[in-house]
Amino acid sequence: QVQLVESGGGSVQAGGSLRLSCEVSGDTRSSNYMGWFRQPPGKGREGVAHISLSGGSTYYADSVKGRFTISQDNAKNTVYLQMHSLKPEDTAMYYCAAEMAQGRTWWAGCRFGYWGQGTQVTVSS
Repeated sequence: QVQLVESGGGSVQAGGSLRLSCEVSGDTRSSNYMGWFRQPPGKGREGVAHISLSGGSTYYADSVKGRFTISQDNAKNTVYLQMHSLKPEDTAMYYCAAEMAQGRTWWAGCRFGYWGQGTQVTVSS
C-alpha cells in the first residue's frame, strides 16, 4: 500500500504561483511513476503531469506545459508540482497519484491506482 498526502493548495490571483507537495509513504517498490491530476468544478478528473521516479523523465498535459513543473525529492519522499502563471481555468481539486499495476486510471502511458485526498487550488481573475 502507498499513502499520499497533498498540501500547498490555496487561493491566488491570476498570474500567481503555488507549489503543491505530495508526501509519499508505504511500500512504493511497485510505483515507478508519480503523477498529479486535477478535477475542475463540475468536470471529470484530468491528468496534469507525471514523473518517473527512477529516471526523472516528465510528461505534461498541453494545458500546463511551460507553466507547471513536476519534481521529486527522494530524501524527503516528496513529489512537488510547481505552478506558475496560474489561470482561472486551473481552478480545481488537485490530486497526487502513484502508479499501480491494477490501477483503474490510465493516462499518458501509466496506470495509477493510489490517490491522495486532494488539495484545492482556486485562481481568481
